[in-house]
Amino acid sequence: MENSWKQSTLREAFSLSGKGLHTGLQLTVTFNPAPEEHGYKIQRVDLEGQPIIDAVAENVVDTSRGTVVAKGDVRCSTIEHGMAALYAMGIDNCLIQVDGPEFPILDGSAQEYVAAIERVGIEEQEAEKDFYVIKKKVEFIDEKTGSCIALLPDEEFSITSMINFNSRFLGAQFATLDDMEKFGTEIASARTFVFVREIQPLLAYGLIKGGDLDNAIVIYDQEMPQEQLDQMADALGVEHHDASELCYMQTQPLRWENEPARHKLLDIIGDMALIGRPIKGRIIATRPGHTINNKFARQVRKEISKNIVQAPSYDPNKAPLMDNIRIKQLLPHRYPMQLVDKVIELGKHHIVGVKNITANEALFQGHFPQEPVFPGVLQIEAMAQVGGLFFLSTVEDPENYSTYFLRIDDVKFRRKVVPGDTLIYRVDLISAIRHGIATMRGYGFVGENIAIEATFTAQVSKS
Repeated sequence: MENSWKQSTLREAFSLSGKGLHTGLQLTVTFNPAPEEHGYKIQRVDLEGQPIIDAVAENVVDTSRGTVVAKGDVRCSTIEHGMAALYAMGIDNCLIQVDGPEFPILDGSAQEYVAAIERVGIEEQEAEKDFYVIKKKVEFIDEKTGSCIALLPDEEFSITSMINFNSRFLGAQFATLDDMEKFGTEIASARTFVFVREIQPLLAYGLIKGGDLDNAIVIYDQEMPQEQLDQMADALGVEHHDASELCYMQTQPLRWENEPARHKLLDIIGDMALIGRPIKGRIIATRPGHTINNKFARQVRKEISKNIVQAPSYDPNKAPLMDNIRIKQLLPHRYPMQLVDKVIELGKHHIVGVKNITANEALFQGHFPQEPVFPGVLQIEAMAQVGGLFFLSTVEDPENYSTYFLRIDDVKFRRKVVPGDTLIYRVDLISAIRHGIATMRGYGFVGENIAIEATFTAQVSKS
């Protein structure tokens, strides 16, 4: 039986405290375990009614200096580092409670989140992860800024981030993460960065009240009047600096030569977490930022909404889990009613089977001679046989069992199925098997398109 990825949550809650980057407030954020299919939600426990914001891309209302989500007038800022840690660590379900309008900035990276997750542990849940598998290139280009994000097919989730700020201290850099298990050691401790020339406008907007040289890489690359530099230092509560000395100004040296590119990669992960589903694909990002990250995440969510149920991946070169001979050992059906050719995937709650449609099948003599169409009733029967194989694979003496329909509901035929087509069936168990009765939801695909869907209940009993 093929192992399937399971959803996960935290084994227990943890809290982190510190000042907010933009508000300067002392804040505490608490990450709590959450049930299956919960996703990420942020709760403002400091407000009346303790309102909850769904952490999804459509709820992002500002990306000027970090990612801000909102529901009505309720907002929460600077969420990207915490979200990146959850997503990269494989956590699907979490309720995040915060007692103010933003997450604490901590040291400007995600390393404290990762350390806390590792300390409390991760709890595997029963439900399977709902991966969104990238099967064709998805791209978003911002013509004004030259920023571009592309998402390409890949077996896992991986990212390459490329930046260029045309600065003496920060020119062209790139960072790559091919294995999310290395996030904690390769990416998590990369700190956010800011140019000194950007600080005055941010202060004028009432932002970065909690910014200092301990929670960001500060790049002084363009000389300015000493008086102006001193005023900014006073506003931030840091020591004065010689205006003629261009340099990195943070209290700790760079952790990597390409730390800014690594932090941009971290931000991408945090913003992609708002897609709401784990991704199998490779991101190539050129000059990324929160704005284009969010636009791209929204675009991916639109693609997902068009394909709520994805066609299973089918590689005909790969040996099946069950071939025609094994299927005959499990199912009592014989020609012309054995309608499953092979099983290619088998999980704890689902199965994927294949039915090849050939012009030589006897039924096409009458259905129909001039326009051969595979009958809808046989499409449903094939789906039920795939579901039967799921059950029969779990018992010791499958040859002694028979499967019978009890009811069929919500049947939809989306397109004709004709000779030359290959039907790929995915059947999911939607309720526990009790007294030999199982309810399942099935989808039949031709290529990437749904041909048939149905819910059916069947009884499996000893012959």
